[in-house]
Amino acid sequence: MSATTLSQRPPVDREHALFLLREMLRIRRFEEKAAEMYSLQKIHGFLHLYIGEEATGVGAMQAFSPEDAIVATYREHGHALARGIPARVLMAEMFGKVTGCSRGHGGSMHFFDASRRFYGGYAIVGGGLPIAVGLALAEKMQGGSRITGCYFGDGAVAEGEFHESLNLAALWKLPVVFLCENNLYAMGTALARHQAQTDISRKAGAYGLGSSAVDGMDVLAVEAAAKQAAQSVRSGNGPFLLELKTYRFRAHSMADPDLYRTKAEIEEWKKRDPIPLFQSRLREWGFLADSDLDRIEAEIAAEIDEAVRFAEESAPEPIEDLLKDVEGPVTT
Repeated sequence: MSATTLSQRPPVDREHALFLLREMLRIRRFEEKAAEMYSLQKIHGFLHLYIGEEATGVGAMQAFSPEDAIVATYREHGHALARGIPARVLMAEMFGKVTGCSRGHGGSMHFFDASRRFYGGYAIVGGGLPIAVGLALAEKMQGGSRITGCYFGDGAVAEGEFHESLNLAALWKLPVVFLCENNLYAMGTALARHQAQTDISRKAGAYGLGSSAVDGMDVLAVEAAAKQAAQSVRSGNGPFLLELKTYRFRAHSMADPDLYRTKAEIEEWKKRDPIPLFQSRLREWGFLADSDLDRIEAEIAAEIDEAVRFAEESAPEPIEDLLKDVEGPVTT
């Protein structure tokens, strides 16, 4: 690494920087492969891609320990990968195979892994917020020290669950970090068309929560902000709302024609793509050479190819088990 002054020293060491880059690239390549498999009709149902938002999932996840609980949205592939759920298990879930994390029953929107304290994956907008409050309440009632991280999108802010969850979390001073991934669109509705107050972090003031907002396209900024938020919660200051300002480069879902925004807007945001921007910073710091990037890409390609093979070779759940764990009366 070239000599730098004290003030110019990188804010992170090389090992961790390369880890963050690798995690973002894993998510990007996994999502690209998922889109390909969907087009080949090997993945059915809805598919919501995380491309463009990798810095929010990877950066914020660094603030949580394996013992903490994580609740995600239906755009949760990146969260699940960042949490440590194997790519092969996630791909199998999207293929509807018994080896998937939800035995193929949930598909793309319902990833779940209790062993890693990853509690969804919720298809209902805002549906994870009350779950996160319940997990945090249980932890407090049991006298534990773990916290809960809850990812949700800007569209969930228009739901009653958002306000009810923030209110109860503040009222009971629960150990939860609310992580709003604000990508500016609730499906096809621009933020300014459904929210009178578009600064989402300011909404925390109505309930007495601490809050902040951060550039969600900068993985290091996200990591630092998330760690500050988590530390505030761990210190007993009650819940915290962190707004992560990001953007999805792909449509809302694979079924979305994406007619509500201009190509010019998308291209302008792509100039802030978190992956190449971070790569440039690593090169400036002398952390990343072409050989490093080639090695990382090759390792990721092998991992994802293996995930697809695993999913294709896995069996679907036996017909006699299809109604297993389904609550309520079932008629045939």
